[in-house]
Amino acid sequence: MPISLSPDATAPSATERPAPAWALRLARALPFVVLPHCLWRLPFAFGFTMGMVDLSADPQPWWSPAYVLGLSVLTEALALLCLGLVSGWGERVPDRVPLIGGRRVAPAAAIVPATLGGLGLIALWDTMPLAWFGLFGFHEVGFSDGWWMAPARVCISPVMLWGPIVLALTYAYYRRRRAA
Repeated sequence: MPISLSPDATAPSATERPAPAWALRLARALPFVVLPHCLWRLPFAFGFTMGMVDLSADPQPWWSPAYVLGLSVLTEALALLCLGLVSGWGERVPDRVPLIGGRRVAPAAAIVPATLGGLGLIALWDTMPLAWFGLFGFHEVGFSDGWWMAPARVCISPVMLWGPIVLALTYAYYRRRRAA
């Protein structure tokens, strides 16, 4: 019986070939990996700077709360979308989707965007340690004291795993779909 996100192998989430157990665990954990960053971001929507010191900062625009909340929701949605790399709806479009429901997903239609997304996430987030140490011209925003900097780094650090996890899940998806 294939390993799937559903206990029933005939369910829409069952995969043609079993996804590796490590990939299932990573895909399920990914929304929780990015959650601390999403929660850290929310107070900024309401003008609370969380100890950040930015002397050149302009006042927040009126749409800032919607933007920050939407960015956090989008981040979690994209992390949840990675479940498609280990579930049946990443191989065959669910029947409930109009016009294309029931069709097989071409492997490249998932592999190319996931690879580009994973590489983009690495470029975006994995330079943070360079900023923390001021290397190669990278700099982070200053904090009023170390008591604010420590929780910021603790909350932001897990998001650096997002890109490598997406690439690992994409590779598992590629291997599983190539052999099918």
